[in-house]
Amino acid sequence: MTTSFRKSVFVGIAGLSLAGSAAGCAPGQATGSQGTPDAPSAAAGAASYKDGTYSADGNYVSPNGTETVGVTLTLAGGAVSDVQITQHPSNPNTRKFQGEFAGGIQSQIVGKNLNEIKVSKVAGSSLTSGGFNQAVEKIKSEAQ
Repeated sequence: MTTSFRKSVFVGIAGLSLAGSAAGCAPGQATGSQGTPDAPSAAAGAASYKDGTYSADGNYVSPNGTETVGVTLTLAGGAVSDVQITQHPSNPNTRKFQGEFAGGIQSQIVGKNLNEIKVSKVAGSSLTSGGFNQAVEKIKSEAQ
């Protein structure tokens, strides 16, 4: 293949890629059969979950290595009615932060729909949130 031919192919592919990207960004709105915008259905973003108590562990990385936090959620009507945190600290710092997280998580999630739960920082503990969110994803799968 000659250099100029390769450049032509590359430019052609880049142009098609750009055109496809621009088309994907074009403003527009889906319409129903009557030409009116489709309304999102009530169940579009909400999965239904079975009531019950579910447990899962989630992992996260701290400066001391991989840590684990246990999460037990009780669901009633698709919402969280109770949360319990099982601490699995590997050192005193982890014990401190998981303890702070456990003390503050209830006020953050009880009463919320399971699909709404994703925490980033609870009671000064930000890393534990990653393990908590991972455990919640496992619970979502189990509760469907």
